[in-house]
Amino acid sequence: MFIDIHVHSRLFQGPKRNGKDAYATPEHLLARYDAIGVERAVVLPGVNPECCRIPQSIGEVLLMAEQHNGRFIPFCNVDPRSISNSNDAPLGDILSYYKDKGCKGVGEVCANMPFLHPMVQNLFKHTEKAGLPLTFHISPTIGGNYGLYDDPGLPQLEMSLRSFPKLNFLGHSQAFWAEMGRLLTPADRCGYPKYPIIEEGVVPHLMRRYPNLYGDLSAGSGHNALARDPEYAVKFLNEFQDRLLFGTDICAPDTPTPLVDFLLDLRDSGKISEAVFQKIARENAVKLLNL
Repeated sequence: MFIDIHVHSRLFQGPKRNGKDAYATPEHLLARYDAIGVERAVVLPGVNPECCRIPQSIGEVLLMAEQHNGRFIPFCNVDPRSISNSNDAPLGDILSYYKDKGCKGVGEVCANMPFLHPMVQNLFKHTEKAGLPLTFHISPTIGGNYGLYDDPGLPQLEMSLRSFPKLNFLGHSQAFWAEMGRLLTPADRCGYPKYPIIEEGVVPHLMRRYPNLYGDLSAGSGHNALARDPEYAVKFLNEFQDRLLFGTDICAPDTPTPLVDFLLDLRDSGKISEAVFQKIARENAVKLLNL
């Protein structure tokens, strides 16, 4: 029923986080997926030190895909500072290598650097040339967090969308989805706004203006963007039905997946059509990733 555009997994779970398992193994994921109807999932390797206690090998993700009969779809990931920590590092060499190995995209990019940092722009340039989509996490701050930094209103993302029109960007995280509606205060981008969409924010405006911006609906941030105002969510899902993708962002074995029931309820109540549901649930992923 679903293809999950965004999940994390480790063959070896590594150190616990707050006394609990930090990552789901492939076996954890498959048990969860069989229960909620996920047929395949994109596994995003964690390579940026800001978000990983132990950086992950892309080879580990390729091995997961090989061992589980196509249930897992591998992405590669490249830190913008890789190879030479320079603005002109030949990152395309890495991307081409892993694309040839079967990786279908790049991400989740979590380096805590501005979108317009020359090294980040260099990564975008090489990813566009490789013909791969890119999933990013946005941070509202520099320091003490992970994710590419942007200002309120996402002007750096907009400049990147304009500069790399053939690069398909998958938007994700609190600081991205909080801007579904106009922010009442800049601090709202640090979490999950609960007030309804009184006035549209920058995300729908950017999606109208830039056809290379897609919406990764995973995690609490993607679910909250819809659930905070179900009436507006129906309008948003219908308008952008060709560029929205279901996801979970399961990290730990017990990460909740509220988007499943939310989308099913909208479909079963007739608020979105079966055709719209199928696009968001799986068909857009099939098309974007050439599955």
